[in-house]
Amino acid sequence: MDFTFSEDQLLFQESVRDFLVNEITPDKIRQLWETDSGRSDELWQQLAELGLTGLTVPEDFGGLGMNELDFVLLAQEAGYVALSEPLVNSVLVATPLLSECGNSAIAEQWLPKIASGEARAVVGLAVNKLVEDAHCADLLLLEKDGAIYAVEAANASLRANESVDPGRKLFAGDFDPATAVCLADGDIAQALINKALNRGALGVAAQSLGLAQRMIDLSVQYTSERKQFGVAIGSFQAVKHHMANIAYKLEYAKTPVYRAAYDIANDTPRAELSVSHAKLAACEVADLAAKNSIQVHGAMGYTWEVDLHIFMKRAWAFNSSYGTAGFHKNRVAAALLADNAALGAGATF
Repeated sequence: MDFTFSEDQLLFQESVRDFLVNEITPDKIRQLWETDSGRSDELWQQLAELGLTGLTVPEDFGGLGMNELDFVLLAQEAGYVALSEPLVNSVLVATPLLSECGNSAIAEQWLPKIASGEARAVVGLAVNKLVEDAHCADLLLLEKDGAIYAVEAANASLRANESVDPGRKLFAGDFDPATAVCLADGDIAQALINKALNRGALGVAAQSLGLAQRMIDLSVQYTSERKQFGVAIGSFQAVKHHMANIAYKLEYAKTPVYRAAYDIANDTPRAELSVSHAKLAACEVADLAAKNSIQVHGAMGYTWEVDLHIFMKRAWAFNSSYGTAGFHKNRVAAALLADNAALGAGATF
């Protein structure tokens, strides 16, 4: 299978990367942490003007009609800057769920607003227990008792919860089903929930790739400037090994993530296996990047002033988002150990 991205996809990724790196600096992130919401309406409108909020909205509703394979590179760039705005949750999870739920009235009401940036939508699944960015969402798509409900912000009861990552705003959410719209229940709801879980896990995996690359870049910069015995510590072989171990594992992790995006976009039978493989590989390399980056930074890596902790904490938080490592290992094991499992080239790799 050819995982080469098109020239248009790569150019779009480059333009988004340039925008995000210039607009979302570590200093800007710290400033947002000091605000009540931790979010920026101005930044959200800028994302909308770039067409990012409507990327997966069908063209009939004012969007670009793209799919997961088109968005995966952009999610990677969102991870590189530790983007806190609910772009990935909205574009990759909430929008497809609204498009596929079968409720045309809800779709017609909300999808044009999402595409224009006028409204934000987030998803809350039982596997996550808490809902990210519920405080700034206009529409919440929540799982409850095996059904999926569309809940307007005014009808949701939210209780804030702390996160290891100050950039993530987590809430326990509840609502009265009588004040919400049931989008699906039974088997239909379960199918939609599984797809939302897979898309959410893909988003986490793609962002984890970006986080790992950012931690490599920060560590390379630091070790080039920090000197001992009159030379940069980056010239020491042990330090080089720490960075090299992350770099090669990062390259190996990219293919499972891109394969998962392809399988979701094309609704292949192995999408669930691909997603779990991708999340395990990507989160593992992000964890390694955090560990080794702390090693090469020394005690400075733990300080508030050094930027490393911004990305390190996001990587830690992602470990349990849209399924823990144990959850995804069980899914991989169930697929590989099934009696009729198709194994080998073209099936499992």
